[in-house]
Amino acid sequence: MKRTDWLIGAVLGAVLAAGGITAAVAADDGPSGSGSGADGVPSSTSADAGFARDMSVHHQQAVEMSYIIRDRTKNEEIRRLAYDIAQTQANQRGMMLGWLDLWDLPKVSVDPPMKWMGMGDAPSGEDGALMPGMATKAQMKRLGELSGRKAEISYLRLMTAHHNGGIHMAQGCVERCGVPVERRLAQGMVESQESEVKLMADLLKARGAKP
Repeated sequence: MKRTDWLIGAVLGAVLAAGGITAAVAADDGPSGSGSGADGVPSSTSADAGFARDMSVHHQQAVEMSYIIRDRTKNEEIRRLAYDIAQTQANQRGMMLGWLDLWDLPKVSVDPPMKWMGMGDAPSGEDGALMPGMATKAQMKRLGELSGRKAEISYLRLMTAHHNGGIHMAQGCVERCGVPVERRLAQGMVESQESEVKLMADLLKARGAKP
């Protein structure tokens, strides 16, 4: 499969997922808690909006990372994992951006990342990473320079850290978000990414590497 085919598939999936957003949210219970406005729509500073914005950015890097490894290895098991992650996270990103459109809220916030989780006053990531678990620009560049087994190990380690950061954020939404359908999406992220972290640990072990 060509890289362009991957991109078309991911974009199409995101568009289709976003297309069903209005009906899904309209049919669900409205948001609850102090983060919702008088019309029942989440406020711009709510956990619902913060999670949608921040996880969209977090997901975008996972998609980019997966496209990189697709071109750096011929191992079908790694390529299949990367394809699944890219497809899933591109679709989920489309859903979250669709919610922000539905709520008529900006997709970019002036607040620091993850402030909605009470983390706005402390550095979110390490060594220049935007949020916990996210790779730095130098790490992304390095991944693109590796190939074969070295690239596979780098990808698995980076994606394990990325998933762990995403799991932490998704758990924050499960605890704080007021829109039921968004909480369910977040819970699904926790479960699926925990499963993938275990899979990646096995793949690293098979390559004689540690997470």
